[in-house]
Amino acid sequence: MDGAEIKDEKAGNDPQPKGLAGFLTSWPQWLVNWCRPNIRSFLGQQLPAVWVLSLVMGALVGISAILFRLAIGAVQYPWLGTFDEDIGAAIAAIPWWLVILAPMTGGLIVGQILIRVPGGRAEGVADVIEAQALGINRLGFRKGLVSAIISALSLGSGASAGREGPVVHLGASISASLGRHFELPMASRRTILAAGVAAAVSASFNAPIAGVVFAHEVVLGHYAMSAFVPIVFASVVASVISRAYFGDYPAFILPSYQITSYWEFPAFALLGVTCAAVAIIFQFALMGTDRFAQRLPIPLWLRPVLGGFAVGLIGLAFPQVLGVGYGATDDALNQSLSLGMMLALVVMKTAATAITLASRFGGGIFSPALYLGAMTGGAFGVIAASVFPDFASSHGLYAILGMGAVAAAVLGAPFSTTLIVFELTGGFAFSIALLLAASIASGINQAIHGHSYFQWQLEMRGHFLREGPHKRIVKTIRVRDVMIPLPEDEKPANLDPDGDEVTVTAFDTLETALQAFDRAGRSRIPVVDHTAPTRIVGHAVREDALSVYNKALVEVSVEEHR
Repeated sequence: MDGAEIKDEKAGNDPQPKGLAGFLTSWPQWLVNWCRPNIRSFLGQQLPAVWVLSLVMGALVGISAILFRLAIGAVQYPWLGTFDEDIGAAIAAIPWWLVILAPMTGGLIVGQILIRVPGGRAEGVADVIEAQALGINRLGFRKGLVSAIISALSLGSGASAGREGPVVHLGASISASLGRHFELPMASRRTILAAGVAAAVSASFNAPIAGVVFAHEVVLGHYAMSAFVPIVFASVVASVISRAYFGDYPAFILPSYQITSYWEFPAFALLGVTCAAVAIIFQFALMGTDRFAQRLPIPLWLRPVLGGFAVGLIGLAFPQVLGVGYGATDDALNQSLSLGMMLALVVMKTAATAITLASRFGGGIFSPALYLGAMTGGAFGVIAASVFPDFASSHGLYAILGMGAVAAAVLGAPFSTTLIVFELTGGFAFSIALLLAASIASGINQAIHGHSYFQWQLEMRGHFLREGPHKRIVKTIRVRDVMIPLPEDEKPANLDPDGDEVTVTAFDTLETALQAFDRAGRSRIPVVDHTAPTRIVGHAVREDALSVYNKALVEVSVEEHR
């Protein structure tokens, strides 16, 4: 072979031109190779459908939030004669016995519904978190609707709780039902679920940014970019619908507050400590009252009746604690309450809300936490102004900071709670002070309680989600998901009833199976019928169990970072 032939052969092996001509001819294929896997992943998660569904679902949740507030007003109107959430003046104009009779009557109706509801309670935010972590099928539209009806009856009849939690559960139920109907992948269903939560928070608080952050922070537990767009879509649509009906203005119209001096920051830090104490006591009151109510030997239907009687008695002396309480919160923010009244309302609202929720009335803790924070901050501000009159800002500013600090500690959501306060009040000038107070309150609450109120509710049901996805996965995967069943033509074998063979059932968790492998010292153990402990229906293999476990861990990691 001569030199010319060798040259021709090399040219044939390298057909691509060099330099600018090579780039111009090769870049289309490079672009295709770069984009193809991303587009394949985008379509594989059915994200175009998720985006469209998030718009539809945001509209549905926004309308649902409006209807829920109207339902509360409809229940409230017959005994108060007003649809307004500020019910203080209306209560002062009605007979004293009606203040007691209304919550008791509402409790009687709620009790009759509860005895017909599986679990005997209205569901809330903790159930949404549980469904996201352990199975979205736990949320159904019927459950969401019934819980919303219970909560509307409760709040409309004067029970002391919040309206945002029920709307979050209703929004999550709607979104979960849509995800199942359109047979979306599980990761996309969780995204749609979070979008429903964001829409509910956005419509309830008129706070679209806070809705987005709350859905990521509390429900999803991550900030994956694939979830961000549909969550924003839902939140924006719900907010637009809510503002079109209720008006485009913050929930609380406040004077212009500003920080007087940077020397106040030690006072803001001390406010954070004070708010942490209030949040901790509030949660202990909720927990203790709930446990006490569970031990009372009374039928379920009677619990809300007795609770309504107790709440009504408190309402006779302190009508500001009845219902959602936004009227009294607004008074604290606008410096319309005395020091003694704010301190008294901290105690009375804590008692009324604890009795309300322990009695199985429906409602959430968003509004009560904001209420307690406003009263705590307002009282703290009055005291600070009397001690340091030249440096202290108005106690209305301290009420705003307290509102964010207590709510952040109770809800376990400092980022979204801070944004909720900003959007509720329309003020960002005190952001540094609010972040300081909220972080201190959250940190101290974490040190004492170790978790938020929602996490406590879940742990009372045996779900320790704080331990991380690896613990959650071994508790949700069942042996039936990894077992090798006996062939259909093979006759089931029986174990020696007097033997000490280590076995598992198909309904045991993966955690139980892995512990059984360790006890048996083998990589293969029999799976027995749970109704006949000696009859073998299959086998579980350690390698298969670990393979399913590792695959689930990888899927969680990919979902949280995609």
